[in-house]
Amino acid sequence: MSETNPSAQHFLDLIRKSRRGKFKIYIGMSAGVGKTFRMLQEAQALLRNGIDVKIGYIETHNRKETHDLLEGLPVIPRRKLFYKGKELDELDVQAVIGLRPEVVVIDELAHTNIEGSKNDKRWQDVLEVLEAGINVISAVNIQHIESLNEEIKNITGVEVKERIPDSVLGAADEVVNIDLTADELITRLKEGKIYRPEKIQTALNNFFKPDHILQLRELALKEVASQVERKVESEIPRLVASRREKFLACISSNESTARHVIRKTARLASYYNSKWFLLYVQTPKESQDNIALDKQRHLINNFKLATEMGAEIVRVQSSNISEAIIEVAEQREITTICIGKPHITLIRVILATNLFNNLLKKLSSSDIDLVILS
Repeated sequence: MSETNPSAQHFLDLIRKSRRGKFKIYIGMSAGVGKTFRMLQEAQALLRNGIDVKIGYIETHNRKETHDLLEGLPVIPRRKLFYKGKELDELDVQAVIGLRPEVVVIDELAHTNIEGSKNDKRWQDVLEVLEAGINVISAVNIQHIESLNEEIKNITGVEVKERIPDSVLGAADEVVNIDLTADELITRLKEGKIYRPEKIQTALNNFFKPDHILQLRELALKEVASQVERKVESEIPRLVASRREKFLACISSNESTARHVIRKTARLASYYNSKWFLLYVQTPKESQDNIALDKQRHLINNFKLATEMGAEIVRVQSSNISEAIIEVAEQREITTICIGKPHITLIRVILATNLFNNLLKKLSSSDIDLVILS
C-alpha cells in the first residue's frame, strides 16, 4: 500500500488521535474570572474519584481561595534554571512525561518559556505532553488568541505579545468558558482578588473598563460557541452534503496589511472548520535579487505566522498577479479568495494590469467568492 494512499493516511490519523491525550481548555475574558480556581476544583474532583491527576504548573497569583485548593494535590516539581543572574522556574515537560499521570494540570497556556528552553512557548510543551498520551487541562484568556490580536488591540488599546495559534484552541476536545458579568469582575478586582492593591486603580483605568469587559466577554462567548459548532459539525454526520469551504489568503510584501489578511482569513477558516492557504505571488520586481532585505524578513515572518495558524504556504513566480491567483485557486479548489483593502499594493497591481474585471468574471464563472477584508 502506498504511503500516500488517502485511506491509509486516514487510518494512520485515527491511530494517532486515539493515542493522543484528551485536551480541555478553560477560557475567560480576562484575568480574575476564575479559570485556575475551576481547574483546581476539577483536579480535586478527579482525585477523589481515583484518577491519577498531578499539577504540572499552576499560577495561583497568591489568591488564598485558589491556593487552598492545591492542598492534597500531587505537584510535579518545576524545572529550575538561571536567566540573567536570576533563578527562575518552568514546567518540567520531561518529568511530566516520565511520571505519566492520567491527567496533568498546566496553567498559563500562552506563556513564553525562558530563553534556552526546548520549546519557545508553553502551548508547544502542552502539545508534546498530549502526544505522549497524557490528558491535559489548561487555561487561557481570550486576548491571547492569535487571530483576535488586532480586534483586542482595537478594544483595549493594548497589543498582547503572548499569543497562541487558533489551531491550539481547535485541537482541544473541550473548551469551557468561565463567565462573569462586568460588575462581578470589577467587584473582584476592587476586593483585591485579582491584583495587588497598588495595581488596582491602574487596571480600572485601563483594561478593566466596563465597556472593554463587555466586548471581551462577547468575544469569549462567541469563541466557545464557535468551538461547539465546529465540534458538532465534525462529529455528527450531515445528511445533506454541502460545499466544503477552502480559503486562499493573498498577500503582498506589505507587512502590516499581510498580517491583517492572515489573521482575518485564519479566523474565517477557523469558523468554517476549513482548510486555508496563503498565496504570495513573487513578481520580477520582488525577485530574490531585487527585494529589499526588510521586506524579505517580513515575508518570512508572515509565512511563519500563517503556518502556525494552520495555513499551507503557496509561493509562485509570475508577472501577472491576477492570472496567478486564478490558477492557484483552480488548482487548490478554492471556494473563497481573501485580499486586503484596495489601498494595498496587491490591489494596485491588479488594477494596473486592467485584469481586475477579468478576475471577477473568472471567479464568478467558477463559483469562487472574493472577500475584500476591511
